[in-house]
Order: sequence, then structure tokens, then C-alpha cells
Amino acid sequence: MTLDPIARAIVEQLQEDGRRSYADIGKRVGLSEAAVRQRVQKLTDTGVLQIVAVPDPSRLGFPRQAMIGIRVSGDVREPADRLAALAEVDYVVVTAGTFDLLVEVVCEDDDALVELLNTQVRTLPGVVSTDTFVYLKHRKRFHDWSA
Repeated sequence: MTLDPIARAIVEQLQEDGRRSYADIGKRVGLSEAAVRQRVQKLTDTGVLQIVAVPDPSRLGFPRQAMIGIRVSGDVREPADRLAALAEVDYVVVTAGTFDLLVEVVCEDDDALVELLNTQVRTLPGVVSTDTFVYLKHRKRFHDWSA
């Protein structure tokens, strides 16, 4: 879906402040509140836009974060789907290169990460090997992609 300049402006307004009112957005982009509401609904219905809160896991009791590089033999779709269903998993990406899958996880502590790796990740059919990259400190966390 290609966004027109008004839709892009609406997305940018919501990226700045996801709680901004439709009336305020309308004033900034030159539309009525109702028109903005309709545009946002269309963007969410089509999957172009998701309005969510982005918490800091470490402040919610999940200080251990890691990226797991996974090598798979055979079809990656089943292990990817099974990993995506785990509560600790933030996202799963099918990749080309050294790893077949990249999986970001958040855990309560190192013991929980080890438990996840040993009982949920490495035991999946098709998983050949894993490399775990433990996050020590976030230097940048960015969720403001330009529309």
C-alpha cells in the first residue's frame, strides 16, 4: 500500500505521540477529526499501522534481553512459528546468511534465559545450533520510522 502525503503526515503525528487526539492531528494535517479517525481506521484495518505502547522490558521486571541466532536444517517455517508462540519472544525474523532465524527474547534473569534456551529453543525439531547475544546495554531504541 502506498501512502499519500496526508496519510504519511498522520502516521508521523502518531509516531511523535501515539495518544495525540484526532482533533489535534486534524489541525496539524488539515483534516477534520472525523476524517483523521477514518484514515487511522483504514491504516490499522489494512495492517499498515499498529498503535501500541512500547514498554522498556527492564523496567517491567525483565532485565535480561538477548538476540538468539538459530541455524535450522530443513524448512524454517515450523520452528519460526513455534518460537513466535513463546511468551518470552519479542520477534522472530527469517534471515539469509549465517543464521536462518533471529529471535529476540526478554527474560526475568540469566537462569530464565538458560531455561528457555535449553527447554524451548534448542529442543525444537530442526534446530541445529544457536548463538546467543546477551544485551548488556541499549544505546538506541528506535520506533519512529518515517512513513
